[in-house]
Amino acid sequence: MKRKFGDRANWRRISRRRFACRYVESDAFTGYITLYTIYNLKEPLWKHYGTHTYRIADKGYSWLQYFPKNSHYIVTAMFDERQEIIQWYIDTCKTQGVTEQGVPWFDDLYLDIVVLRNGEVFLLDEDELEEALSRGVITKEDYTLANTTAREVLHDIKAHQFPYFLMSLDHRKRLFENGDFRRRT
Repeated sequence: MKRKFGDRANWRRISRRRFACRYVESDAFTGYITLYTIYNLKEPLWKHYGTHTYRIADKGYSWLQYFPKNSHYIVTAMFDERQEIIQWYIDTCKTQGVTEQGVPWFDDLYLDIVVLRNGEVFLLDEDELEEALSRGVITKEDYTLANTTAREVLHDIKAHQFPYFLMSLDHRKRLFENGDFRRRT
């Protein structure tokens, strides 16, 4: 199982970035929200989903990430240089926490969901989850947790009850351009 950190400090592709993090308590969301902004990188990152190819990391791109308290998933909203949404990426996780330096982290459970801006939904890495179980990297309970979490998220998406789509669009503009996360000069 791989531990992933919100500040992506070891992401070698990125040569200049900005990371901001806040703990939020509200009726709509409780947990950590981070913004990772890319200023310079070695090469753009492209991903393929079905018949589509998307650039998800490049100069001026930003990733708004939600670490909901007591949840087994992390949501990343990826925006291009015009602050337009590219996709939402949902990682299933066993646990999450925060380092002594205040950086949120999660223990990845392999199974992921991608929702493109056109509404298409993809369940990813089922093969990686199966392989992790067969190699003994995760337990049967971890395997069940990943599948149960993914099914619940997919159900909420289909029922239009997954709040992070509209929330991320609002937060990107309100919190990060005009609010607490804006760059101080």
